[in-house]
Amino acid sequence: MVRIRLRRVGLKRQPSYRIVVADSRSPRDGRYIEIIGFYNPRTEPATMDVVEDRALYWLNNGAQPSETVNYILKATGTLDRLARLKQGEALDKLVAEAEAQVASRAPISPKTRYPVKAKKQKAAEKDAE
Repeated sequence: MVRIRLRRVGLKRQPSYRIVVADSRSPRDGRYIEIIGFYNPRTEPATMDVVEDRALYWLNNGAQPSETVNYILKATGTLDRLARLKQGEALDKLVAEAEAQVASRAPISPKTRYPVKAKKQKAAEKDAE
């Protein structure tokens, strides 16, 4: 059975995860078929990046997501797009929608691990104080 699950990467006490497609018999950090995303729970909010077309491909072909990956796929909207794909919508349209959703998110600052605020918002906050 093929599973979509997390593979731990990162330093001690600083975990981040890759979302991989792997055989269910292989170990957690062992052999995998393909990397389809990234998850970092240490940022605020947690960073979740999924390669939409590959995730839809594997889910459509019977890969079973783990409990945590299922949560990530719901949060990114991939499971909703999978249902729409099965109803007959075009894959290209769904992937373009996912890319637009990712582009609209605020970038995460590598130093503070919080979303980067726009300069206008910062100026408005200073004026309010």
